[in-house]
Amino acid sequence: QVQLVESGGGLVQPGGSLRLSCSASGFIFKYRPMSWYRQALGQERELVATISPHGIRTYRDSVKGRFTISRDNDNNTVTLQMNDLKPEDTAVYYCNVRRDIDYWGQGTQVTVSS
Repeated sequence: QVQLVESGGGLVQPGGSLRLSCSASGFIFKYRPMSWYRQALGQERELVATISPHGIRTYRDSVKGRFTISRDNDNNTVTLQMNDLKPEDTAVYYCNVRRDIDYWGQGTQVTVSS
C-alpha cells in the first residue's frame, strides 16, 4: 500500500531555514507528480509546491523564491527546502501523491516564531 513518511519539521526563528523530507513507497515513484501541502490551525489545507516526474516545479505565490521542491527518483524521496521562513509559514506540512485518490503522510509540524 502507499506510504508517505515526512520528517524534518521543527521550531525555527523568522528568517531561518528547514528542510522537509518525504519517503515514499507502495507505488512507482518516478511516474508520479509529488506535492507538499500545508494546513495552519483553523485553516484549510493548501498546496505549497508540486514537482512533476521530470522535475518541473510549481509553487504558490507566497513561497516563490524561498522554497524549493526536489525529488530523488532513485531513492523515492521528495524534499522541500524552506528558506527565509516567516511566521505565516507555520503549519503542519504534508507530503501528497495523487493516484486513484489522494494519499497523505502523517504530517510534520513547522513553527516559525521568535
